[in-house]
Amino acid sequence: MKHFLTIFILTVIVQWSCLKAPEYPIEPIINFVGLTSEVMKQGAFNSDSTIITFSFTDGDGDLGDNDSVNIFLTDERIDTITTSFKIPLLSQSAGAKGISGEIAIKVYTTCCLFPNGQTPCTPSSQYPVDSLVYGIYIIDRGQHMSNIIYTPAIKLLCQ
Repeated sequence: MKHFLTIFILTVIVQWSCLKAPEYPIEPIINFVGLTSEVMKQGAFNSDSTIITFSFTDGDGDLGDNDSVNIFLTDERIDTITTSFKIPLLSQSAGAKGISGEIAIKVYTTCCLFPNGQTPCTPSSQYPVDSLVYGIYIIDRGQHMSNIIYTPAIKLLCQ
């Protein structure tokens, strides 16, 4: 029995040491993980916020930069990049080719947009709620753009 246990442990160690690190494509891939809140009050001065979390992989490990922004959020109501963030320079584990992890970003509220042309960020009893969806993508140092992910609809309270 003692020899069997020794052989079993050695077999597990050998197999474990032969496992290859996961291989990812050189373009970053991101996946939506979650939001801390799906409801925010409209406002122009950081009066409310939510945290958006997404996971990432990058096969050549060149994600992050100390000088450039590399996370982009598009307000899908107006199809415009409204917010950008920096991923700091990320280091790889020794011998690893790619990297993976999760990123959480704090996004502040924005103004309601009204179909009747009413001034944004003003209270509205006619349109008490607006819906906001963010499209998110990242770009690595090799200028490879990730896929685009979308948040669930965030309800903006317009009162």
